[in-house]
Amino acid sequence: FGGDKSRVIDGPFTETKELIAGFWLWQVKSMEEAIEWIRRSPFQKSNEEIEIRRVFEAEDFGANLAPELKAQEESQRERLAARKN
Repeated sequence: FGGDKSRVIDGPFTETKELIAGFWLWQVKSMEEAIEWIRRSPFQKSNEEIEIRRVFEAEDFGANLAPELKAQEESQRERLAARKN
């Protein structure tokens, strides 16, 4: 991102050994909506590189999610809810 024009490319994804300066998580309906949010970011006038990655949730796997993983995910959600209360 820089100047008045934005450039969007697919990957390649960075190595996990590379540092991330920060991150945002948005729940959006499409990649296009995510790109629209990025266009509103405060980085428009700098030459920053912004990477968009999809985060999968258990529901995304449907019936293919192993029962053990489903139980683990539900347990984590319960613990998180208990911590909030």
